[in-house]
Amino acid sequence: MQELSRDMNAYIRPSPTRGTLGGVTRTTNEAILLCESGGYNIVLVETVGVGQSEFAVADMVDMFVLLLPPAGGDELQGIKRGIVEMADLVVITKADGNLLIPARKIQAEYVSALKLLRKRCKIWKPEVVRISAKTGEGIPELWKKMTDFQSTMLESTELLTRRRAQQKVWMWNLIQENVLLHFKNHPAVKHKLPLLEGQVLTGVLSPSLAADILLKAFSESS
Repeated sequence: MQELSRDMNAYIRPSPTRGTLGGVTRTTNEAILLCESGGYNIVLVETVGVGQSEFAVADMVDMFVLLLPPAGGDELQGIKRGIVEMADLVVITKADGNLLIPARKIQAEYVSALKLLRKRCKIWKPEVVRISAKTGEGIPELWKKMTDFQSTMLESTELLTRRRAQQKVWMWNLIQENVLLHFKNHPAVKHKLPLLEGQVLTGVLSPSLAADILLKAFSESS
């Protein structure tokens, strides 16, 4: 990031998530399109974290790269399985100095794990590589993997298929967000919502019953 911030050919734009799940803001898709329209042919999207709700970005990008630090308790666990299955490439970072041996260990663990997990793409086999931003080791090899991925996907039209599927996901995400916003701001719902939320919090009402009451109020007054 220090090098990119000084590069006249690079543009960096932070986007607060404002509580949005998925590790990205709801306008990330628009930001990607804007950067592409501005002439940037490489767009890197960095998410805020990792977890079951943090891989919505996989439905926005051509290649989903999972970055993992060594010796950080990131051994493959149940909570990580979903995001690892979505990854097109797994990258072990900070592979230098005292962390080199732990980096090699976690690389071996993920290489073994990937053999047992379902593949996201039929024509591309995810790999696990090590890099060091401090020494530069592995960076050229990482970029080579990414360009190989692009070539493979383009040659098979898989990239076009993935992008079309992402457009559909984008459409439904926008519909869900706007429908929920309309629901919450509807007068009949807005009036009952604080009371019902309080009753759910105190255990007076079950979540399912409260939801039924709100949905009925919405449908009867719509």
